[in-house]
Amino acid sequence: MSHSDTDGPGRDSTPPDLNLLRTFLAVYRFGSFTAAAHALGLSQPTVTTQIRNLERQTRRELFERLPRGVAPTPVADELAARVAAPLDALAGAVGRGPAEGARREPVHLAGPAEMLATFVLPVLGPLVAEGLRLRVTPGLTDPLLDELRAGRYDLVISTTRPRGRSLAWVPFADEEFVLVAAPVWADRIREPLAAEGPGVLHTVPLVSYAQDLPIVRRYWRHVFGKRLTCHAAVTVPDLRAVVSTLVGGGGFSVLPRYLCAGELARGALVLLHDPEDPPINTGYLVQRPGVCTNPDVDRVRDRLVEAAKDLH
Repeated sequence: MSHSDTDGPGRDSTPPDLNLLRTFLAVYRFGSFTAAAHALGLSQPTVTTQIRNLERQTRRELFERLPRGVAPTPVADELAARVAAPLDALAGAVGRGPAEGARREPVHLAGPAEMLATFVLPVLGPLVAEGLRLRVTPGLTDPLLDELRAGRYDLVISTTRPRGRSLAWVPFADEEFVLVAAPVWADRIREPLAAEGPGVLHTVPLVSYAQDLPIVRRYWRHVFGKRLTCHAAVTVPDLRAVVSTLVGGGGFSVLPRYLCAGELARGALVLLHDPEDPPINTGYLVQRPGVCTNPDVDRVRDRLVEAAKDLH
């Protein structure tokens, strides 16, 4: 086996043509030969041929062909991480963008499922009516930020402050966490909670979105100055489902206020405790590295930042 057979993607003796890399990056970001062809102003057969040529040059499979679209291989993830920033910088320097007459590129947006469904998508609805195209992906912050660095997304809503200098971010919204319960439980425990402390909640079913109870543990430390010792009766990986379980009489939990404000207002949930200094988590709107050539990314970012001012 030759040395070039064992090297990583794109390390053959002949560097891949820039056009092949641009096409590769478009397919990687859009997850589809067809969508990439529209964005680049090329025919789908041309995109397919270019990807095959690049795979032949790199001697690696870059995409797994699916019934609908494609999925990148680990080799493609590595290649995208290496070429995305230089190609974006080059595109910005020469003013290269989609061919005239091509369809508007979608904005690839990712973040927590609950925030996307409850706040982000309703805010962006008017832009969609004006022609904005969106590709939305729910997920956890750390893997989403890794994929943002590789060029998979244009914008990510992050629940933690991004590390490093490669990502541009702005504070997006503050989540205030509240201790809530179904009315049937609140009637029994609100007064004992105020008189005796959080230990009285150990007899009440706890509903959480994760087995390790990160939100609830943080509330206990911040508000009560105690270590949480109870366990979840119900674990469901969606905070909207936690709300539904509580409304049905399931027990108590700690939730972002924005997510249960409607239920609190109409009495479907009850606030168990109202501390002067509730726990706050700041979210961040993070933008993909490199020069942005899609003006709709800026429109989405600006609309979300403006709307977030009124979130609470």
